[in-house]
Amino acid sequence: MGAGFSRINAVTIIQTSQGLAEYLLSSHPDATRAGIVVGYDARHNSSHYAELAATVFESKGIPVWWYEEIVHTPLVPFGVKTLGAAAGIMVTASHNPAQDNGYKVFGSNACQINSPEDSRIVMSINKNLDPLVRSRSGESKRIPILQSMRNKYFSLLGKQIRSVKGGRSKVPFVYTPMHGVGLRYMSSVPELLGMKGSMTIVAQQAEPDPEFPTVRYPNPEENGALDLAFATADEKNVTIVLASDPDADRFAAAEKVDNVWRQFTGDQVGILLSYWLFSTIPGTVSSDDYFLTSAVSSQMLRHIAENEGFSVRETLTGFKWMGSVAKDLRETGRMVHFCYEEAQGYMFPEVGYDKDGIAAALVFLDACASWGSPWAKLQSLYEKYGYFQTMNTYWRSPSIDKTLMVFASIRDTAKPFPENVSSRKVLRWRDLTVGYDSSTKDNVPELPISTAGQMITCWLDGSGSDDGVRFTVRASGTEPKIKSKSPSHHMRDQSANTGDQFI
Repeated sequence: MGAGFSRINAVTIIQTSQGLAEYLLSSHPDATRAGIVVGYDARHNSSHYAELAATVFESKGIPVWWYEEIVHTPLVPFGVKTLGAAAGIMVTASHNPAQDNGYKVFGSNACQINSPEDSRIVMSINKNLDPLVRSRSGESKRIPILQSMRNKYFSLLGKQIRSVKGGRSKVPFVYTPMHGVGLRYMSSVPELLGMKGSMTIVAQQAEPDPEFPTVRYPNPEENGALDLAFATADEKNVTIVLASDPDADRFAAAEKVDNVWRQFTGDQVGILLSYWLFSTIPGTVSSDDYFLTSAVSSQMLRHIAENEGFSVRETLTGFKWMGSVAKDLRETGRMVHFCYEEAQGYMFPEVGYDKDGIAAALVFLDACASWGSPWAKLQSLYEKYGYFQTMNTYWRSPSIDKTLMVFASIRDTAKPFPENVSSRKVLRWRDLTVGYDSSTKDNVPELPISTAGQMITCWLDGSGSDDGVRFTVRASGTEPKIKSKSPSHHMRDQSANTGDQFI
């Protein structure tokens, strides 16, 4: 946030909203009836920016379905889906630092906007840069929806519970909303599960605070972010810790095993949730039962699917892709049970087409109530399907130009791609920015090409410690980071975790 057209501020919020409004009026004939859903989190200026945006939409004759208080991000696409709105916006910067904020747009399909719609909205914004909005006057077109959407949301969430009520154990756990909005939604989860009184809250992080004073970054993935939660759990003699990021669309979990806190990776949580939902499918599992994962996530889910008879579809990273693919599959009669990506994002299409940290917490606790220890369950899955490990790391980039230089240098290493990475032979090379895949007949990737991003993946041969590694390096779409993911696999023992040592 700050002054100037390259920052988010009152003027750029008005300009963006004017452009989005004009786009909706031109592309959605029923926009003046269907309206737009507007929500905001507890960050600095979020409520102010949401008010400005709502005023713009009202001035253009577009009704505003208005969340009167702070909400977690998934309630906006849920509102779009439930109300049949033309679009939705959420003012949030998710787990970014305190000085950031953002403007997240969902289309009429209740998914994050994607190409080519995003480019068309940008064109419309650039045609409507003169701030024309004035204070609201006359009849308001703002309809409060918080209570009705909340009730419908939790009613639908309750239908995600798969365990048998009589055989469900109470799971004591510690929860931190990471100074965000999560507590006012997470507080309803234990009651839904019949586990009233099972949740202990991290007091220092319970209430919304846009400064995020107890953490360096309000991101459960960051080292040290869960230290207060671990300390609270130790004090209360609790072995399960759950966390959401500040807008509660991401979810993290940890368990104390043999007196050591073990934080589950995003892949590990994704596998546990996938397996729970697969194992509780009523009736016979078939190839029409789908689970979705991203191109940088673990291959373990696909391996389980090959053994158990359900289908896995891989998408590009980001729920703008995952949501639209899930919706398309469901519209052709397939049942999409669950979608996840390794960056702690978990989506339940029956509830909505975006990641949802509160829904993930409910399903995770539901599974734990039947399994007992989630860590022990994960080890049993490794023993059954093989050991899959992923090393995730990132480097902060000082500028977009520097990021582009890094990827240009990778591409300049060899044409069309290098034969080896360190001591390993390259079996396959895919570059989704330039549109190259060495494994296809015409060298065109099966996944969509995105020139706006940077993403290179290579498949490397196995070594004595693993059966092969898939290595991906990509630019983050939301943060100034270059990320790398290197999943490896070994059928026989836990040595798969050494498969990343070539980096």
